[in-house]
Amino acid sequence: MTSTVPTAVQHTDAQPPITMFGPDFPYAYDDFLAHPAGIGQIPATEHGTEVAVIGGGLSGIIAAYELMKMGLKPVVYEADRIGGRLRTVGFEGCDPSLTAEMGAMRFPPSSTALQHYIDLVGLETKPFPNPLSPATPSTVVDLKGESHYARTIDDLPPVYREVMDAWNSCLEEGADFSGMNRAMRERDVPRIREIWAKLVEKLDDQTFYGFLCGSTAFTSFRHREIFGQVGFGTGGWDTDFPNSILEILRVVYTEADDHHRGIVGGSQQLPLRLWDREPQKITHWPLGTSLSSLHGGQPRTAVTRLDRTANNRITVTDATGDIRTYRAAVFTGQSWLLLSKIACDDALFPIDHWTAMERTHYMESSKLFVPVDRPFWLDKDERTGRDTLSMTLTDRMTRGTYLLDDGPDRPAVICLSYTWCDDSLKWLPLSPNERMEVMLKSLGEIYPGVDIRKHIIGNPVTVSWENEPWFMGAFKANLPGHYRYQRRLFTHFMQDRLPADRRGLFLAGDDISWTAGWAEGAVQTALNAVWGVMHHLGGATDATNPGPGDVFDDIAPVELPED
Repeated sequence: MTSTVPTAVQHTDAQPPITMFGPDFPYAYDDFLAHPAGIGQIPATEHGTEVAVIGGGLSGIIAAYELMKMGLKPVVYEADRIGGRLRTVGFEGCDPSLTAEMGAMRFPPSSTALQHYIDLVGLETKPFPNPLSPATPSTVVDLKGESHYARTIDDLPPVYREVMDAWNSCLEEGADFSGMNRAMRERDVPRIREIWAKLVEKLDDQTFYGFLCGSTAFTSFRHREIFGQVGFGTGGWDTDFPNSILEILRVVYTEADDHHRGIVGGSQQLPLRLWDREPQKITHWPLGTSLSSLHGGQPRTAVTRLDRTANNRITVTDATGDIRTYRAAVFTGQSWLLLSKIACDDALFPIDHWTAMERTHYMESSKLFVPVDRPFWLDKDERTGRDTLSMTLTDRMTRGTYLLDDGPDRPAVICLSYTWCDDSLKWLPLSPNERMEVMLKSLGEIYPGVDIRKHIIGNPVTVSWENEPWFMGAFKANLPGHYRYQRRLFTHFMQDRLPADRRGLFLAGDDISWTAGWAEGAVQTALNAVWGVMHHLGGATDATNPGPGDVFDDIAPVELPED
C-alpha cells in the first residue's frame, strides 16, 4: 500500500490497468501512439514546411519530434535549457551520477502516453520512495511535536486509519469513486461521461476543503487537519485545500498519486534523448535526421515577441532580434509568459482565451537537495532497532523529506524539503545555505541523535519555481469556477471552431491539460497540438487510427453554460 491516507481502491494483479486519459477527455492516447498506421500525415506539398515550436520542455520536444516525423521542419525556441520542468542537476565536485530532480521526479503507471516515450528512448524506471510505499524502508509522521515510526499504515495510531476511512467514504459519498474507477479501468466512455458531467455541474464552484467539510465522513476538524498535513500518496494536501475539488478528483480517479516510479539517471534524459533521437520511420527527411541535426545542435533562443501578420501568419521575434514568419506555431510555455515576458499581438487569440490565460492559477513549489556520503539512514539505531532516518512527513517547515539512493555502498541524496504554496513562499527569501540550516534544525528536532551534517559531501541545490523567470510557478491548479477557462485552453487545438483570423497558433503544455502537475498532461496536449498543425496544413490521420480531433465531438469535455 503506497499511501499514508490512500486512494479508495486497493490494487490487485487481476484488475485491468488504468490510464490518465480522462475523465474530461477520455481519449486513448496510448493506443493512438501504439497504432502501426502512425499518428497522421501531411500532403507531400507541405513537406519541409517550417513550424515554430516555442518552448523546449517535454511538450515542446514531443510536438517537435512528431512534427519532424511527419515531414515538417520544427524550429524550436528555448529560453533556458531543454527539458522545462524535467530538470535534473548534479552537485558541484561530486560524482556525476549523483543527481537531483528539481522538477518532476515521480511518475504514475497511469501515465501511459508518457511511458510510450520513456520506452521509446530506452530509459529505465524504478519505484519512488513515497510515504509508506514498498520502496520506502520506513516513514516517520511528525505532527505537533509527536513522532510515529511506521513501515505500513497499521504501525500508525488508529486515528490515521480513521482518516483513511473518512477519505474513502468522502470519495464514495460525494464523487462515486468506485463507479468512476471501474469505468476508467474498462474504458467505458459513456459511463465516464455520465458520472463526470454531473460532478462538473455540481462541483465546479467547490473547493477541496469545502468538499471535505460537506461530507458526513469528515465532520471532525482533527481528521481534516491530519488529512491536510499528512494526506495520501505523496504527503499532505492542505496546500491544495483552496483549489477546485475537480482538480483533486482528476488525480484520484486517474491514480496519478499512486504507485510512483522515478526515471533512473534523471527525468531530463527523456527530452534530451528525444532531441537527439534519429527515428527509423520518418517522412521526407533522410534516415539519420534528428531534431538536433535540424537545429545544428542547439535550439533557437528565447522568443521576445509574437505577432499575427498578413495571410494569417505567425511572426516570431527572438532575443537575437531575428524575425521569422510561420504558417503554424505551437506555444508550449506557461501561459503567463504571453502576458508578461513575451510581447504579444492581441490578435493571436480570441478574447475569451486571453481571459482564460489571465485567470490561470499557478502553485508555488520549492525543493532543496544535499548529497551525502552513503545511505546512512539504513543504519539501525542500537537502542530502538529502527532506521536511523526515515522518509519524513511533518508540520514543520520541511514538510516532506525524501531519501534517495542507488545502493548501500554509493553516495546518496536527501531531498531535505519539498513544499508547495505558502510553505514554499516561506523559503523564498533564504539562500540555499540558509534554507539548509533551517531544514537541518527542524530534522534535528525530529531525530535528536542523528547528525545529518557530518554525512553531507557537497553544497545544496535548490529551486523555487515561482522565482524562475521562464516559469513563474510550478504548475497550474484550477480554483473554483475555473472549469470553463480550462476547457477553452484545452480545446484550443480544435481551430475549425475559431474565426479564420485566429487560427494557426496552437497551445500545448502542462498548464493547458486537465491533469496539470503531471508530465502526462504535457504529452497529451503536445499530441493535440500536433493533430491541430497537421489538420491546419491539410493533413489527416489514417482511418484506422483517428486522432483526438477526429473523435472530438464524441468525447468533448462537458460544456457549462456561460449565463
